Amino acid sequence: MPPTHLQRRRRLAVAAVFALVIVAWWVATGVGTGGNAERDGTAVNTAVFAKSACRSYPPTSGNRHLTVFLDAGHGGLDPGSIGRTQSGRTIYEADLTLPVELDTMAMLRRKGFRVVVSRTGNTAVVKLTPADVDGRLLTALGVHNDVAARDVCANDAHANVLVGIYFDAGTSSNAGSVTGYDAVRPFAAANKRLATLVQDDVLGAMNREGWDIPSEGVQTDDQLGSSLSNSSSINNAAVSYGHLLLLGPASPGFFATPSLMPGALIEPLFITDPFEGSIADSHHGQQVIAAGLATAVEQYFRRHHR
Repeated sequence: MPPTHLQRRRRLAVAAVFALVIVAWWVATGVGTGGNAERDGTAVNTAVFAKSACRSYPPTSGNRHLTVFLDAGHGGLDPGSIGRTQSGRTIYEADLTLPVELDTMAMLRRKGFRVVVSRTGNTAVVKLTPADVDGRLLTALGVHNDVAARDVCANDAHANVLVGIYFDAGTSSNAGSVTGYDAVRPFAAANKRLATLVQDDVLGAMNREGWDIPSEGVQTDDQLGSSLSNSSSINNAAVSYGHLLLLGPASPGFFATPSLMPGALIEPLFITDPFEGSIADSHHGQQVIAAGLATAVEQYFRRHHR
């Protein structure tokens, strides 16, 4: 029988108490922040990317000679989706994807991977131009250029694999984890294998906490919608494109710089569901998701390089 909302709230409360015990350790060791990003990281290309964006970090233990690209969705003038916790606090997707990315980075570096991240702060990834900005918001072109820049970052860094970290949004009744991949790329089979590992390992990590997060499974990116939604000529092209820009193929006149490596994009929780939003907003929840991601990446390379 599915848990009641009261049972779910009690389980989250227990997890929150546990999180308070270990959060000081995360801060002291740099796990919860990915270490000092500005001090430890190296800019991949200062001419193309915003300050503190697209930075490379060497492994901290061993060296597998493999590079993982992690994308913390949204950032800067693009807050992403808006949700609410059980306490009624408003939360923004961009604020939640970043600590998950940085936590995952720290774990993977300890596992011997070089890690490149799309951003290390609340910024855009691309260097914005006047055409990208309208007041305090990104234009449709700005959103397009900022997402496309993440693929350019992964390509410039010669990443072996790409993982996008986002959160979902919908009505208050929507809940669950979903992972997307592109099925039309030359490396579609590797995309699907990575996406399956990401979905299974992150969902498994969360549900071992007793959170009972539903699974929406692994889906092709044409089922997850385009990257843009506002009415504009570029958005019309995005609808026709029919893929997630982070994962999809090139399209003449619309998208010229697709990623060159296998990739997957996870939305592990709905931040518009107060229960799931509270997990996404917690240090413990972010750490659990990151641990699942790090496990999935390690398993992917273990199988891929047999």
